[in-house]
Amino acid sequence: MSPCRRNEGFASSMTIAKSIASEMGVEPSFSVKRKAQRKKHFDEIDTNEEILQAEKAFEVNYFLVVVDMANTSLKSRFEELQTFKSIFGFLLSSTTLKSLNDTELEDCCTKFAKTFSSHDTSDVEVNDLISELKVLKLSVPERPMSSMDIFEYVRKMDSYPNISIAYRILFTMPVTVASAERSFSKLKLLKNYLRSTMSQQRLNGLATLCIEKKLLDEVDSNTIINDFASRNVRRNF
Repeated sequence: MSPCRRNEGFASSMTIAKSIASEMGVEPSFSVKRKAQRKKHFDEIDTNEEILQAEKAFEVNYFLVVVDMANTSLKSRFEELQTFKSIFGFLLSSTTLKSLNDTELEDCCTKFAKTFSSHDTSDVEVNDLISELKVLKLSVPERPMSSMDIFEYVRKMDSYPNISIAYRILFTMPVTVASAERSFSKLKLLKNYLRSTMSQQRLNGLATLCIEKKLLDEVDSNTIINDFASRNVRRNF
């Protein structure tokens, strides 16, 4: 992201933040540490300059840091996807496959075969794979097809063994483009931050609520509140 775009982003973010703050009844300004009133010397900065310095400090120390971290994180998280695409890209759709000329198709097949080879033995025979894909380009239906559609078509035809192997490899490749929060991270949060000690039953319940969001969405909060209130109510006899 260019410095110009970053600066424009801060200005627009400030405008949006001030609007939200005004709607919430919060004064849209940066707090300045209160100083004891005393006579100012000619070389001291005035209050307006202090406010501007506070805004600039927020931009440099927080906003730009967050933007740079997000930008770097996005680039690193999609590097694996780019590598995946460079190897399997020609198999991802019929549109992509048909757009390749013979030279490009041969290069893609050669790279694929080298990637999945060991000790001069490859999972696919590169020349046969090239020949099969050239035939497939002419025989595949005109409608746009996804990789799964092509695989189903190839499997029914039972005439493209190397293509079938290539798609089986494609569908069994584990690819992660974002670091999801794992279960152990949730347990660490529960044990270390929410409560230092707790019973195993309560830990299991909280862990389930944190990890299984679908189950949590199905829970009726009103029912839980009423049940909790009925169990803890002070009864007068």
